Amino acid sequence: MSTALPINHKRLSVRDIGARKGGAPIVCITSYSAPMAKLMDDHVDVLLVGDSIGMVLYGLENTLAVSVDMMVNHGAAVVRGSQTSCVIVDMPFGSYQGSPEAAFDAAAHIMSETGCAGVKLEGGCVMAETIEFLVSRGVPVMGHVGMTPQSANVFGGYKTQGKSDEDARLLLEDAKAVADSGAFSMVIEQTMEPVARKITEEVLIPTIGIGASPACDGQIIVAEDILGIFQDFTPKFVKRYAELGAVISDAVQTYADEVRARTFPSPRHLYGVKKG
Repeated sequence: MSTALPINHKRLSVRDIGARKGGAPIVCITSYSAPMAKLMDDHVDVLLVGDSIGMVLYGLENTLAVSVDMMVNHGAAVVRGSQTSCVIVDMPFGSYQGSPEAAFDAAAHIMSETGCAGVKLEGGCVMAETIEFLVSRGVPVMGHVGMTPQSANVFGGYKTQGKSDEDARLLLEDAKAVADSGAFSMVIEQTMEPVARKITEEVLIPTIGIGASPACDGQIIVAEDILGIFQDFTPKFVKRYAELGAVISDAVQTYADEVRARTFPSPRHLYGVKKG
């Protein structure tokens, strides 16, 4: 007799997300742990295990030191903590740029170890061959154009993209290359609004904006940014929906005060003690 639990839910697939072009906006948010994934799962369409984890959880200066093992560990946790969201995992810097074959090895490892629905990688025309190679071998790919954090050193920092006519033209070429290579969707990050709008109008796959345009087919944001937990810096495109950083700090301060005053733990929190 099987002891498996009955399956009473269905995850959104990459096909479902791809079919949302021009339809209901796609709600995406980052997630790095099972508890957070569980809290957000009912409200969003896509949980992205982003390499932003390097800065948000590990205190790194950028995303470049994030490893495949880090993405696998957190990706698996998010899959375990969610039931209905489509889970996508970022491919970290150095895991896919070397060759399409190296990219496939890394992507296959990430997918098999986490159970995620697909991977995300950065780059436009230069990554078109790799995207096509992955997709043709069963790896769903979410693209990422505009300001690509893994290339921030090339850009001279986290700079807004598409400011000149030539830059806008190249961005559109990048986006079309990503779409033509078989990606099921793409992120457009920190890009001039008219350029992001034009890309959304001209490509046939959903665009997911972050500091891009409300015309995009969806939006993505770092959860800790909008919740007020990550406070090292706040990008212009972030809107605070809560200030949990202050709530957490206040809660820990109260706990510390009670420990020092010996009012915690009280009898109700202890075993073998008669309550008065």
